[in-house]
Amino acid sequence: MKNKLFFGHTFALLCMVALSLWGDPVAEVVAVDNAQQEQQEMSDVSRNELQKLQKELQKENNIWLKSYDSYIAYRETRKSLSEVKERINELQTQSSSVERKLELEGLQAKQKILTEQVELLRAQGASPFVLLLKPDEAGDLPTITNPFEIVMGFSYIKRLNGQYQDYLVRKEDLKEIISNLDHQISLYEKIMVLIPTPEDKEQLGATRVKLEKFKLALDTLNMTANVYEKRIESTEAKINKEIKDQIYKLSKIFVLIVILLLVSFLIKRAVKRYVVDNERFYMVNKVITLVSVTIIILILIFSYLDNVGYFATILGFVSAGLAIAMKDWFMSLFGWLVIFAGGSIHVGDRIRFVKEGMDYVGDVLDISPLRITLMEDVTLTTLETNRRAGRIIFIPNNYIFTSMFANYSHSSLKTVWDGIDIMITFDSNHKKATHITKEICRKYSKGYTELTRKQLNKLRDRYSLKTSNVEPRVFTFIESNGIKVSSWYLTNSYATLTLRSTISADIVDAFNAEYDITIAYPTQTFYSSPMIPKKQPPEVSE
Repeated sequence: MKNKLFFGHTFALLCMVALSLWGDPVAEVVAVDNAQQEQQEMSDVSRNELQKLQKELQKENNIWLKSYDSYIAYRETRKSLSEVKERINELQTQSSSVERKLELEGLQAKQKILTEQVELLRAQGASPFVLLLKPDEAGDLPTITNPFEIVMGFSYIKRLNGQYQDYLVRKEDLKEIISNLDHQISLYEKIMVLIPTPEDKEQLGATRVKLEKFKLALDTLNMTANVYEKRIESTEAKINKEIKDQIYKLSKIFVLIVILLLVSFLIKRAVKRYVVDNERFYMVNKVITLVSVTIIILILIFSYLDNVGYFATILGFVSAGLAIAMKDWFMSLFGWLVIFAGGSIHVGDRIRFVKEGMDYVGDVLDISPLRITLMEDVTLTTLETNRRAGRIIFIPNNYIFTSMFANYSHSSLKTVWDGIDIMITFDSNHKKATHITKEICRKYSKGYTELTRKQLNKLRDRYSLKTSNVEPRVFTFIESNGIKVSSWYLTNSYATLTLRSTISADIVDAFNAEYDITIAYPTQTFYSSPMIPKKQPPEVSE
């Protein structure tokens, strides 16, 4: 529309000039004035529109324009630097006066500044858009070799697509700039027809050069965008294939682990059905769990390990180093295998552990690959030695090779021998005291005696038992301050103090009730006249 208006005014102007060739001189002058006024108005309109367009371009803060401005600044700076160098060379060849020295120093300072600016703008020297035409780097292409890298693959694809979209936005910005430059050139051409100036001619030439640069950049960008898009498609296809392979591999491993856990569960059910002993079932259950977890770990390691031989070599060196540096840890693990294979200690057993002169008696709570967990109970040891109980004792498994363990409830044997010593005077009826003590012990330990007899018969299949006397035993010994009556009986391994207290009280009551039995304790006897009469038997009424 604007071009039609421009040509319409031009045609009217030509008609007025033609009429002036045949008209009167006054009419010719008026026509010329009107034509010049219209030309001036059209020129002003074009210039105003051109100024508005240039201001809009400056306000947009476009990266393409800034890059081109840097390119122009680089070229102008290089030109200025060349001129300064030439002038410096001229001054150095001329005679040295004060004025020339000052000028030379100023030019050398200016040369230094211009050289720094050239170095800063050197990236724009070959092409004004060398950095903008090159797509952004998305980093190294990931190789999906395990499930954890699947997220990295998706992230890489997303980053590539985002950079490609930014590249397309950059392309649209370049197209808009080219359109504005075309408009600028058309406006300059109108001005050149109407009322041109030397500056307009110079600006028109610079704008045409600028447009050619931007068009060349657009052509390069179109080709680069096509190649970039193909590369993204190829990369995305490769990553998607690797992700699918990893998902398929992970699903196979998952199915294998599920089958392994199912087999482990069925084995545990079978063991629970055929193993009646709870302690043995507990140990077997832990071993099955440990073996299952170990197999699962090995499956995961060898599934995602590229070089198995290299891993085995490294593992051998590492194992050798660990065996030296962590020998106690390995010995504990070996001790756990010995405990499990030998069956000397089970969960729930009451054991006695001696280390550095300290005795610990308690019940086994757990046997892990590294340690035995013991719950200290109130026993004769804690009563007479430790004077405390209830502690949780952690015993490293390697101590079974260097320390003494005593099992109070090994295998099916759940009873132990316990003894009570009581001192009587030399003039006491020791035979009666022995008989009374044995009867009291037989009375309270009768149930444990029968139970122990059955348990010992079962142990004959595993051990060589030369004697199986389970009846209470009473011994008498001569001591410096009396006769010691030592009684031994069978009792529950987990409740020795209870029966010991009951039997002790009954023995004391029975001895005190006898006239010819006196309980001895550290005393001194002095004889004087008359003699102290001895204890007489009670009178029997007729």
